[in-house]
Amino acid sequence: MPLKVLVAPDKFKGTLTAAQAAEAIAQGWKQARPQDELVLLPISDGGDGFGEIVSRLLQARPQTTKTVDAAHRSCTATWWWHEASKTAVIESARIIGLAQLPPAKYHPFELDTLGLGEVLLAAAEKGARKCLIGIGGSATNDAGFGMATALGWQFFNTHDEKINRWTELRGLAQVRPPDRRELFSELVVAVDVRNPLLGPQGCTRIYGPQKGLHEEDFEFAEKCLEQLVAILEKELHLNSATEPGTGAAGGLGYGLRCFANAHLQPGFELFSDYAALQQRLKEVNVVITGEGAMDSSTLMGKGVGELASLCKQRRIPCIGLAGTITGAVQANELFTKTAGLVPDVVSKELAFHEPAIHLQELANGMARGFRQILE
Repeated sequence: MPLKVLVAPDKFKGTLTAAQAAEAIAQGWKQARPQDELVLLPISDGGDGFGEIVSRLLQARPQTTKTVDAAHRSCTATWWWHEASKTAVIESARIIGLAQLPPAKYHPFELDTLGLGEVLLAAAEKGARKCLIGIGGSATNDAGFGMATALGWQFFNTHDEKINRWTELRGLAQVRPPDRRELFSELVVAVDVRNPLLGPQGCTRIYGPQKGLHEEDFEFAEKCLEQLVAILEKELHLNSATEPGTGAAGGLGYGLRCFANAHLQPGFELFSDYAALQQRLKEVNVVITGEGAMDSSTLMGKGVGELASLCKQRRIPCIGLAGTITGAVQANELFTKTAGLVPDVVSKELAFHEPAIHLQELANGMARGFRQILE
């Protein structure tokens, strides 16, 4: 019997966008099972690709704003605008993302979120009442300090001297908010992790190393952010540092919460709402998902794991495809079947060289053996 198959992968980071991965999986599956009906739905949990995916669901149109990247280099940022609902969609990775910078050239102490603040101002000037922003994939660890300065917040040390870099926050003594503290009626932040701002599970220690922070940098960075939290709590009664997601994107979740009155929402949950995912799942027989690396984080709130969990609840077979898969995912019962390219199908070098072709082959093999998978 023909099946209705939902093809819903996230990005294969560094190789394929979620849309490209969906196309490759669909082509491979269709070659083996041409009678099946395939529905392609690239997914996002708030990281790279969030803007393209959510704007497509909203039918929002691209806009451009001149701003700066995390290293303050001039750039033109794309964001999206939906006129009917006065909604702006912003993907911070396109502005202050790690992928926007040359590898290993900048240390996080040199980087901040200023450019993102300038794009938020542009969206407000356009007339946005609502703003959706995905913040995964950032290069920064400044807790939104740069963004705040762009929005008009001012920071001063004990000598009443203005602080212009987040690495000077250790001496923070006073914060002065701008006249206008809310840019939008509603600012919704899609977070792809649930970490708090500070501590062993905070942004500095958990995600700092991915951005270039070394172990010897941790204490200094943490002290800067701790002082920011202390002064904001003391002077303005802003106390959000322990909320889940405030540690996302180098503390940008915290910054948006405090400096822009944002509401933090799990990114996959936000995507699901706009994609009417629950209704879609009622109409399909099989779901194929995947991402570049399926590991323990996949099972801790990431989009692919959340989708597999929904399938488990509805008793829908869910196949997970990836570049690499760890034992934790392979042993997990959320997925009906998992398969990775490396090392079982190709070498890591070949997987990166022609990712779409190899992902297509992987999906084709899954389709040919589908009946055995269900047995």
